Amino acid sequence: MNKKFTKEMVDDYADKLLIGLTEEENKMVLDEFEIIDETINMINEIDQIENVEPMTHTLDDFEYELREDVAEESCNIDDILSNCDLHNAREIEVPKVVG
Repeated sequence: MNKKFTKEMVDDYADKLLIGLTEEENKMVLDEFEIIDETINMINEIDQIENVEPMTHTLDDFEYELREDVAEESCNIDDILSNCDLHNAREIEVPKVVG
């Protein structure tokens, strides 16, 4: 089933995401979806694509190297707090960055 994205679908998704799109932005999104759709169709046309095994990593010879967990002594909290302008007990106070 090949369902095309429509202007109404893009507007609906934009409303749900609380982002208003201009007509120009809506057209840009539709153009991008058209390119994605064409690319997916090209992939689907590859002979016997359904027989290709999914990849777990981009490199064939990739090996995980796990290191041993070693407990190390942490920094002295008083030394760390001495470098901070604002702190409350053992917590560092930072400026609010979200409205």
